[in-house]
Amino acid sequence: EVQLMESGGGLVQPGGSLRLSCVSSGFIFGSETMTWVRQAPGKELEWVASISAHSTTSAHADSVKGRFTVSRDNAKDTLYLQLNSLKTDDTGIYYCARGARMATNEYKYRGQGTQVTVSS
Repeated sequence: EVQLMESGGGLVQPGGSLRLSCVSSGFIFGSETMTWVRQAPGKELEWVASISAHSTTSAHADSVKGRFTVSRDNAKDTLYLQLNSLKTDDTGIYYCARGARMATNEYKYRGQGTQVTVSS
């Protein structure tokens, strides 16, 4: 059974930082591209970042480029997202997903999410 479990969210002031983690099980993590997506209140799911199986390539949405960094530790089956210089627009539920970015924004395997709230 594929399981993805995010953690690390919380309440942070604008300009602050958080590090999200996603622990995976039930599949060969080190063989899969992994993705972070987020959903702001009242908005559709938005792709945030993806990273290839061996970290050779990564990509970030323009809205987070230069502020967020995706990484992974295949020895720990764990995906990370470092969030710096947070803005109120970054508020939402952050999910990790198995696989590459989907044009349809539909992911067969997605965790339960972790809430990030950016507010003063």
